[in-house]
Amino acid sequence: MLPLKNLTACVLLIVIFALLLTVSAYGADHPRHYYEEQGTAIWDVPIPSKYIALTFDDGPSTEYTPEILNILEEHEAKATFFVVGSRAQENPSIIKSMVDNGHELANHSFHHPDFTGISKEELIHEMDNTSEVLENLTGAPPRLFRPPGGVYNDIIVNTANEEGYMVVMWSWHQDTRDWKSPGVQNIVKTVLNNARNGDIILFHDFGGDRSQTVKALQQILPKLRKEGYEFVTVSELLQKHTKYNLFHGVNGVE
Repeated sequence: MLPLKNLTACVLLIVIFALLLTVSAYGADHPRHYYEEQGTAIWDVPIPSKYIALTFDDGPSTEYTPEILNILEEHEAKATFFVVGSRAQENPSIIKSMVDNGHELANHSFHHPDFTGISKEELIHEMDNTSEVLENLTGAPPRLFRPPGGVYNDIIVNTANEEGYMVVMWSWHQDTRDWKSPGVQNIVKTVLNNARNGDIILFHDFGGDRSQTVKALQQILPKLRKEGYEFVTVSELLQKHTKYNLFHGVNGVE
């Protein structure tokens, strides 16, 4: 029989080994290109044509989202809204307006927690609750998911894929940082100076004063349109690349 001291040491080793296995299976980080090569997460879509996807995180907002929808309609632009489930639940009329205007709804969790600090079961709970809300409101579940804060690792990407989602980040050169309220012209310059085919541009429509985002959009959309860009949903952008043919017929993509 092992002495108590040795037995305790053995138990600790077993626990440490189990934890290492868990980290290996679910939490190991890989660089961006690993997920892009696997086709499990995207940051932008390399295409020769002048298509861009506008995306909005964290809403809907009763104050700013309707203004953004009006601007998009004025410029005949489609966008993808990565909505927070709890806010969608509180604002069903705005969600329905998004759909009625031809925009795409995507999953951005239910409570917007830090995904690196919760369990796999909690990740699934956050995704599924939002999916259920959106399906109840629109008749269709979302197929795209963006983790809060854009954090990613194996457990986040793999869990989202297992739940049937494509993980969608944003073009690193098109992070407007509008959540920091950097000034209207700084937002405009970030987008216009870096515009490329297949960009996924990040904006926010909730989480503080988003008036700068609204004003910046009024300048960005006509200028990009003048340069020949068309504004499509993320799913439509994915359909422009043969690698993502699995999105054929999904979310209105023909």
